[in-house]
Amino acid sequence: MNRIVAILAVVVGVGGYFLWNSMQSSGPSTQEQAQAERLLGAANAQEASSDVDTSSVVEMQLGNPDAPVTVIEYASYTCPHCASFHTGAYKQLKADYIDTGKINFIYREVYFDRFGLWASAIARCAGTPETFFGITDILYSTQSEWARAGGGDPAQIADELRKVGRLAGLGGDSVEACLTDADNLRTLVAWYQKNAAADGVSSTPSFVINGTTYNNMAYSEMSTLIEEAAGS
Repeated sequence: MNRIVAILAVVVGVGGYFLWNSMQSSGPSTQEQAQAERLLGAANAQEASSDVDTSSVVEMQLGNPDAPVTVIEYASYTCPHCASFHTGAYKQLKADYIDTGKINFIYREVYFDRFGLWASAIARCAGTPETFFGITDILYSTQSEWARAGGGDPAQIADELRKVGRLAGLGGDSVEACLTDADNLRTLVAWYQKNAAADGVSSTPSFVINGTTYNNMAYSEMSTLIEEAAGS
């Protein structure tokens, strides 16, 4: 994905409609209809504005918060290039720099679509960085399965995300609450918009190394930039 698609009117209008329509076309049960209505309500809450208070959003970080180098990754759970990074180069970055305390690593979600937003809600559901990054690993390693469920059917994708949440040890009620918390989803969208604008993020994955933003790159290049920022 080469550019940030943050046209929330499309996400809300089209996203909400197709979530509801997919249930209607297959003759939804009462339970399915209720789930669709809750998710539709959450989708309609995705419109964000500059006056939304985003102070409640927790920065998900690993490594040493006092390290001389901070690396911020901007990524979307539905971005194939982000999945490639997390199932490949990220493991080396973690071993070389995060686990050794050489950098402070921060992960910030980008929302191309409602599916990425729902995935983010699931990842953040437990509230702890440890669980967040564990679920993030699952989301990226299984991206081709959940993000394409039913040929892109929103209802089936939501069900697959529920399974990820349960696999991570989250209760069904907690997962449903996280998926349908309209205020939280609105806050996350506003948080993403503010961060992306401030750091000039226009594609994913993007990396901000000590305040300078870079597009996707080979791990060798990233390692060189980190070493330079550390003064090595």
